[in-house]
Amino acid sequence: MKTAVDGRHSKVDRFSDSLRWLYATQVTGIKLGLDNMRRLLAALDFDETPGRFPPVFLHVAGTNGKGSVCALLDALCRAGGYRTGLYTSPHLVSFCERIRVDGTNIAEAGARDGIESLRDLTRDWEHPPTFFEFVTALALDHFRAERAEVIVWETGLGGRLDATNVVLPAVSVLTPVALDHQNYLGDSLGEIAAEKAGIIKPGVPVVSAPQAPEVEEIFRGMATAQGSKIEFITASWDRALGLVGDHQRHNAALALAAMRAAGLPPHESAIAPALRDVSWPGRFQVLEDGHLVLDGAHNPAAAERLAQTWREQFGSRQATVILALMRDKDADGVAAALAPLMARGFAVAARNPRAHSAESLCAIVARHASCEAMPSLAAALQRAREFPEPILIGGSLYLVGEALALLRGAEVPEPSWQ
Repeated sequence: MKTAVDGRHSKVDRFSDSLRWLYATQVTGIKLGLDNMRRLLAALDFDETPGRFPPVFLHVAGTNGKGSVCALLDALCRAGGYRTGLYTSPHLVSFCERIRVDGTNIAEAGARDGIESLRDLTRDWEHPPTFFEFVTALALDHFRAERAEVIVWETGLGGRLDATNVVLPAVSVLTPVALDHQNYLGDSLGEIAAEKAGIIKPGVPVVSAPQAPEVEEIFRGMATAQGSKIEFITASWDRALGLVGDHQRHNAALALAAMRAAGLPPHESAIAPALRDVSWPGRFQVLEDGHLVLDGAHNPAAAERLAQTWREQFGSRQATVILALMRDKDADGVAAALAPLMARGFAVAARNPRAHSAESLCAIVARHASCEAMPSLAAALQRAREFPEPILIGGSLYLVGEALALLRGAEVPEPSWQ
C-alpha cells in the first residue's frame, strides 16, 4: 500500500476525501457474487492455498447475533494468545471500527492509504467492486500487513454469495436465522437459511445456534452434502458475562464451541476472564447508571429478544423508546414486539438514505403504541429526559452510532448505507 503524503491536503483531509469516495461507491447498491472479490484478491496477490496467509479464519453468518458472536470469538482468540483480526459491519461511530487487530482499530492513515490504493487498482475496471467488496479487501490487506494469526470474519449479507465467502475457514459458525433482507435472500426462512448455509465448506466443521426446524434441516443437509460435521448448541454459558441478556449466554456457548471445533480452545483458566470482560457496543449497552439503553435490534426476532432482555433487567418497568428503522425492515413487526415495554415512542430518521422518515415510521409505530415524530435524535433525547422512565434508543445500528457520538460529544458519523 502506498504511503506518500499529498502536500495539498492534510492527512485528515485525505482520509475524509478517501472515505467520501468509498461511500460514493454505494450508489451501485449491493451486488451479491464472488467474481469481483476473487479478482480483487488476485490483484492484491493473495494466495488462497490452505496453510498460507491467513492461517485461520472463523467465518460467521446468520441473521441475529453475528456481531456479538464475533466479539466473543475475538475475546477468546486473544485470550488464547493469538494475534487476532476482527472484521465486522456496520460501524457505529468510526469507519475504522470495522477492521481491528488485537482490539485496535485500523489507523485512519492506514485506511486512507488502503482505500486510495484500491481506488487506483480498480480505476479502469468495467465492473468496479462494490463498497463492501472494497472494505473486505481492505481488511484482508491490513490483516496480512499486521500478521494476524486468526481472523474473525463476519459475513455482510447472506453467505453463499457474500464477499467474505472467498476463504477456507477452520470453522463455519451459524447464528440464529430469522426473516431479514428478504429482497436479497428470499421470502421464507428456508430460502434465507440456504443462503446462510453457503458458508459451509467441504470437510470444515460447522457449529450452529439452535434453529427453527426447517432451518436446522437445511443446515444438516448442507453439512452432509459437504462431508462436514455439524453441531447444534443446546447449553448456555452460566458464569459471568460482559454482554447483557440470556441470549448472549447462548452466543457465548456458540463461540466457545466454535473455538473448540476450530482446534483453538484457550486454556480453561483464560476462558472465564475473557468472557467476563468482553464488550460489544450497541447491543443492550447500558449507560447513565441504567437509565439509558442502546440496542440496534432491527428485525422482529431481534426486537423480541430485546423485549425479553428488557424484562430480565427492568422487570415490568416500561421505557421511553426512541426508534429509527430502514425502509426495507419490518417496521410493523419491530413496533409490535417493542410495544409492551413502551410507555411512549419517539420516531426519528436515521442518517442513512434507506431510513424511514420520522413521520412514516411514527405512523407505523402508532398502530401499537403512542408515538411522536421528532426532527432529530438530539430533540428526541431532550424530550425523553422529561419523563421518569428509562430510555431505550434503537431499532437501527445507524441510530445507535449517532447516539454514541452524541453522548460522547464526538462528530456524528457520516451517512452510510451498509
